[in-house]
Amino acid sequence: MTDDNEAELRAQLARLQQEHRDLDAAISALQDAPGSDLLQVQRLKKRKLWLRDRIAFIEDQITPDIIA
Repeated sequence: MTDDNEAELRAQLARLQQEHRDLDAAISALQDAPGSDLLQVQRLKKRKLWLRDRIAFIEDQITPDIIA
């Protein structure tokens, strides 16, 4: 992996992690609000799960394989 690729992956990882944190805050706020839209909460949770999977994939790409 080149340094440019790794830098690009790290930047993408940072953006995804920030979006994940933002969604967490949004979900908490929606759940605490009276009369919250349950469908919207479900959609946000689904997006958050997708982000978690994508973050894990990128972290695996960045981490070098260790041959034992």
